[in-house]
Amino acid sequence: MIFKTWVQRIHLWAGLILGIQVLLWMASGVVMSWFPIEDVRGETRAFISPPIELEAQTYASPGGIIAQSPGATSVELRRFLGRPVYVASAEGSAIAMFDASSGEKLTPLDEAAVRRIAKQDFVGEGEIARVRLLNHPPQEYRRETPVWRVEFDDKRNTRLYISPSSGEVRARRNDIWRLYDFFWMLHIMDYEEREDFNNPLVMTAAAAGLVFALSGLVIVVMRLMRGRYKHDVMLLAHLKPRKRDKGKTG
Repeated sequence: MIFKTWVQRIHLWAGLILGIQVLLWMASGVVMSWFPIEDVRGETRAFISPPIELEAQTYASPGGIIAQSPGATSVELRRFLGRPVYVASAEGSAIAMFDASSGEKLTPLDEAAVRRIAKQDFVGEGEIARVRLLNHPPQEYRRETPVWRVEFDDKRNTRLYISPSSGEVRARRNDIWRLYDFFWMLHIMDYEEREDFNNPLVMTAAAAGLVFALSGLVIVVMRLMRGRYKHDVMLLAHLKPRKRDKGKTG
């Protein structure tokens, strides 16, 4: 009797814990599936430039670019604001940008250059309201710093995060993204970094689901052994309303 009581209590509490999280999973899933991912990422308001072939001409030596960039392991030739540039990187992260023709170092970018990048990238309605250089990443960015943040005064409160080392737009944030990110946090149960699938809360929810299933199975087995399961089925059949015979009238 004591064992049965404990199993029922465990089943009840495991179901309560799991039920709340299942509700959050379902609600967050509905919200996240509602918005097109292109709107979430701000891609529908971003300028997509067509591929541009670099002109055949003499460029500065890549070796010289490497020599000017301590720690650089690779150099990539790109087009930046209408001119060819070299971007030096170390372990996949850009560390400096140079004019490909003269070898002149162009970074770190100043505010004027960042404004030009932002105006070219953002094709929605709204103007630049504020530009700031951040040394500490805000909650909505969560990447390497320093980074330029450009704020627009559009209805979605768009913000662009631009690398001072490469001029690359590293992130686009808006109110749709912020709402999506909140429900993403609820979905993966990572309330700090919002990135870790293998956090203790997810493991706890998974364990609660296992305990709920096992304790429910034990309860069913116990009722079968005592004949209670058959009694419950017969009781439900007895309580089920009977249909009127077609030949009878009210």
